[in-house]
Amino acid sequence: MITLTGTATSMTEPTAGATLSRLMTWLSPSFPVGAFTYSHGLEWVVEEGTVTSAATLTAWLSDILRHGAGRSDAILLVSGFRAAAEGRANDLQEVAELAYALQPSKERRLESGAQGRAFATAIADTWGAPSLADLAGRLAPDPVAYPVAVAVAAADHRLSLVETVEAYLTAFAANLVSAAVRAVPLGQTEGQRTIRDLAPIVSAVAAEALIASLDDIGGASLRADIASMAHETQYTRLFRS
Repeated sequence: MITLTGTATSMTEPTAGATLSRLMTWLSPSFPVGAFTYSHGLEWVVEEGTVTSAATLTAWLSDILRHGAGRSDAILLVSGFRAAAEGRANDLQEVAELAYALQPSKERRLESGAQGRAFATAIADTWGAPSLADLAGRLAPDPVAYPVAVAVAAADHRLSLVETVEAYLTAFAANLVSAAVRAVPLGQTEGQRTIRDLAPIVSAVAAEALIASLDDIGGASLRADIASMAHETQYTRLFRS
């Protein structure tokens, strides 16, 4: 890898309150990335009968966080953040290309790529993130995968890496719980209890990602990958993945 010297941006260090505010804004359901339209294959396992309750949903999402896209995305986010913060543009591009190439199905590729493109566009039009804009230009016509887009924007704004990776995983889990509330269906209270129960797992996966490298990326949630493939031909669908 070629390493470029220099910092990614001259933005001033935000206060703790500003960091929290930015992450809550960027990763909230109202931020225009279309997260509500994706279920990560969950819609298929609801129809197939694997996920039918809060308990089975918690088990399913726990595995995705620990052994699937949750863990991989967290490692990619950490690597992308550090490359952007240190001005290593070539390394950052390699992380972004890897993140997009790792998607196991057509719909998962759409899920990560479309959200990443929408996130980069929304940030460019509002908050601004020069390294993210540069990366998007370098990768075009391919998009920046969503976890890498979030990582680069956070690095440009000099947000806390620890808080960024945990906030990303929390939003990832919460979005899938929201999909399950609609698809199973579950009550809102059951959905919130699931998010509560997943919180320790989110923290553990985030902590592991902070000391991992790209060589540690790997998954074992094969049924989730197969679910995303099966969803492509599901007859009745509410979600795009």
